[in-house]
Order: sequence, then structure tokens, then C-alpha cells
Amino acid sequence: MSTNNSRRDFLSIATAGAALALLEPEQALAASETKSALVTTLPDAFSTEHAAKPLSFDPAKLDGLSEKLIRSHWENNYGGSVKALNAVKKKLASFREDADLPAFVYNDLKREHLLRTGSVVLHELYFSNLGSTAKPEAALRNLIGSAFGSFETWEKEFRRIGAGLSGGSGWVTLGLNLHTGLLENYWQWDHLHAPAATMPILVLDMYEHSYQMDYGAAAPAYLDAFFRNIHWESVASRLNTALKLLALARQST
Repeated sequence: MSTNNSRRDFLSIATAGAALALLEPEQALAASETKSALVTTLPDAFSTEHAAKPLSFDPAKLDGLSEKLIRSHWENNYGGSVKALNAVKKKLASFREDADLPAFVYNDLKREHLLRTGSVVLHELYFSNLGSTAKPEAALRNLIGSAFGSFETWEKEFRRIGAGLSGGSGWVTLGLNLHTGLLENYWQWDHLHAPAATMPILVLDMYEHSYQMDYGAAAPAYLDAFFRNIHWESVASRLNTALKLLALARQST
């Protein structure tokens, strides 16, 4: 889908976005123009290999985040998680038919599976919401602002959560919860702490590897750089998709 089409689709949703959650399921479904299709097959959970997704932007052109930092983060931290996830899944596949394997041993692998899956997904979301210096469009600002009182209030809380994670590890996620219908900022201590039933809209990596090479312990400077490089069109596209899924979720409850 082209950038103009993505923007037009989002604007059509954003115009009525704040009211969408108040509609009856049938009305919400029609408003989002969501079409359902019967899925008859899915990829095999054990044999599917994960491949690292390439960066969607030129890391040499970010404002305040060096190419060296981004490439190291992508190759070593994200790339390492992709390799680890594939290794864990191979182990799980090999033990699938082993009736003698103690359940607690298998569950150690499943915990690692959960951890590595979280790392891969969150890193991919993080990198894909970077790469632009453009400001968010008014429709997106207004829609986010409607959930927090103002766009500035949302940003202040998002930054505050990030600052609280500095010097350690974790993620900050702006997400639309498909169960509650709320757009909220979430604190995540590690790759395991994902908010239930929530579609990520904007993801911030606060592990030290995401900024230490450029900023040392100066996490607030990293937060400033992150906000200067957000790809707001990706954020708008995710919110557009989440609103459509919210309509579907409300239809099924």
C-alpha cells in the first residue's frame, strides 16, 4: 500500500476514531470496512524458521542515533534473538514426541521460547517505528490526545516511563487494548511482560544497548533522539489496524 493510501485510510478512521469504541459492534464493523475470511491453514508452529527483517530506513540518516549504534543493535541484539529463537524451536521440535522428558524441563524451554519471541517481535516493532523526522499529522495527534487529555500529556507519560527504566532494561509501549478498548502507555520490564490483548502502536526499547554507545548513561538524551526519529506514518497505520481489530473484537463478544 502506498504512503498516500495509508495516510488516507488512517485519516478516514481517525476522523471518527474517538467515537468508534462507542458504536455497536455492527456499526463499528461497517465503519472500519473490515472484511473477514476463513483461514484454513496456518504455518507449522515448530518448523517455521524466523529470518531477521532488514531495516526499513537508512541508519546513517537518523538524527542523533548513530549508524554504528543502530547496526550493532540490529545485528547483535535483535539478530542474536532471532538465532536464539530458532535454536529453541528446534529443541522444542526434537522433544515434541519425547514422552519421558520431564514437564519442568520442557517448560524451561517454553519460557525461553516466550522470552525470545518477545524480543524478536518487540525489536521488529521498535525498528519499524523509526526512520523519519516528520511530525505527526493533526488527525493522529488529536486521536492520541483524546485518550490522554492531550497529545502533550501522552508524550509526557511515555517519556516518564522510559526515564524510569533508564540504567536497566525494559520497553515502553503505547498500545490499544482489544479487550478494554483503551489506548494506554504500558511499562514492560522485559520481553516477557507484554500487556494482554494489546496491539502495540509505538514501541520504545529502553535496554542500555539501545543507547549506551551514543549516550552512555544519559537516557533522557536518548529519549529526545527517539522522538526526533519516530516514523509517525507507521504509528498511524498500526492504530488504523488496531481500530479495525477492535471493531471485530467487539462484534465477537
